[in-house]
Amino acid sequence: MAGFLWLPAQEVKKIIINNADNFDKNELDHPGVVVAIGNVQATHENVKLYCDQAYHYPRRNLIRAYGNVRLNQGDTLKLYSQYLEYYGDTKTAIAYQNVRMTDPKMTLTTDTLYFDRVKQRAYYNSGGTLRDSINVLTSKRGTYFAENKMFQFLTNVKLVNPDYVINTQHLDFYTDSGFAYMYGPTTIISEANQIYSERGFYETRGTRSYFVKNSKIQYENRLIEGDSLFYDKVREFASATNNIKITDTLNSTVIKGHYGEVYKAKDSVFITKRAVAITYDKKTLDSAYIHSDTILVTGKPDARIMKAYRNARFYKKDMSGKADSIHSNQQTGITKMIRKPVIWTGRTQMTGDTIIITSNTETEELDSLKVFNNAFLIEHDSLDNYNQVKGLRLYGLFKDNDLYFTELVKNTEYVYFTRNDKKELIGIDKGYCSKISMFMSESQIDEITFYTQVDGIVYTDEDLPQNVRKLRGFNWRGEEVIRTKDDIFKGDKPIKLTKIRGLPLPVIENDPIEELKRLKQEADKKDMGDGLKPNLPSTENETSEKENK
Repeated sequence: MAGFLWLPAQEVKKIIINNADNFDKNELDHPGVVVAIGNVQATHENVKLYCDQAYHYPRRNLIRAYGNVRLNQGDTLKLYSQYLEYYGDTKTAIAYQNVRMTDPKMTLTTDTLYFDRVKQRAYYNSGGTLRDSINVLTSKRGTYFAENKMFQFLTNVKLVNPDYVINTQHLDFYTDSGFAYMYGPTTIISEANQIYSERGFYETRGTRSYFVKNSKIQYENRLIEGDSLFYDKVREFASATNNIKITDTLNSTVIKGHYGEVYKAKDSVFITKRAVAITYDKKTLDSAYIHSDTILVTGKPDARIMKAYRNARFYKKDMSGKADSIHSNQQTGITKMIRKPVIWTGRTQMTGDTIIITSNTETEELDSLKVFNNAFLIEHDSLDNYNQVKGLRLYGLFKDNDLYFTELVKNTEYVYFTRNDKKELIGIDKGYCSKISMFMSESQIDEITFYTQVDGIVYTDEDLPQNVRKLRGFNWRGEEVIRTKDDIFKGDKPIKLTKIRGLPLPVIENDPIEELKRLKQEADKKDMGDGLKPNLPSTENETSEKENK
């Protein structure tokens, strides 16, 4: 017929017994069955089978092998057991009792193993153990993909390495490379840290790992969380991307951002992209927030040094501020605000070239404040006037974390609106002196004193023009005041998060073991009906099934 190409059906090759010490063929008792005894060798395509005794069913293309069974596929994959059934038509094998499968880099042991030569896959569901040069893996269920030399372990998976232990519910393991891919709730525990993730990659013979779902690394006193985590155990280095949270459990500090690096050996944390450090005060139940382009934390747990640089801002109850950079030393209790610093407390603003805040290292409460060079203090009162004092330096003292006393020295100038108890203006005091001290209440000037070489005049409201009521260098930055913790981000450009390169989801087939069991049961029924089935050795799998019944 024109256009029709006939192709012959592929011939099914038969199992051949090549050698045995003795053969027994009893057509009366076992019609169609050949019993081979002693040093049995059989072949089917590129598979070689060795055993002590075999029942060969030529018409069914089936062989049942007993005692010291070994099945070789090629030069590398070998399967050992005490009993094995091999079906030539479907190219499937079922091995029982002391089952062991090996290739040059691994050994798998189990009670029962199902091997599909067409798909080149082996399956078990009664518990198995895989060993390579350094790892021991156990699971309830597993599949071996011979072409990729990959194991897929399922249910109660445990990998034991000399340096760590992995527990998970799903692990794909490549025997050539030692690469492990984990899915579902997973823990990796070592002396250095504990890792949790729900999707990750681990080099069991290398140093690197990568995690992309609900992941966290717990060190002795730091917890690292992020959408994506990379870890190198030799360098003790971890990096995180997107929605990062690094918790210092010893110092009650949390650092957040969208890219960070941690060097454990150097006690160093670097974080950027909307970086913010949050310190919780257990005594006052208050938190301090510091935000900048980049935050760097270094030093041992009891001597942390934090540097927030490029457009740094901070907020805490009753005080906030800005500077180009903020450096804080936990051991000395000193915080430096460098380049264009400004502090707001209540209605009061303080500026200068550099501001230093000192805390009590034992109580962690604010102790004192210093403003160096061009110190300028402005109080915006409730009647929209500006009390001003300036000098070379400013010193301040805190009590219960509130600024209650300040003092300016050298080349001091002032403009002060004097009022009576009814808040009525008495006069505007403007002048010069060598020192000014002020007691403050609720962050407002309560009492002011001018010392030594005072040269000032008290003007009436009508006598002092508006254009001279502000000292040289006056710069009220009220529109920049940070009033809430969210204001520290005000004016920032939107952050575009990095696209996370995820790990592929695994492909899990329908359990093929049930189909292989069905084929075996059909074969057993034929044997029983024909009176051909020999007395087979009981297997651990069959015993457990009887007990369950």
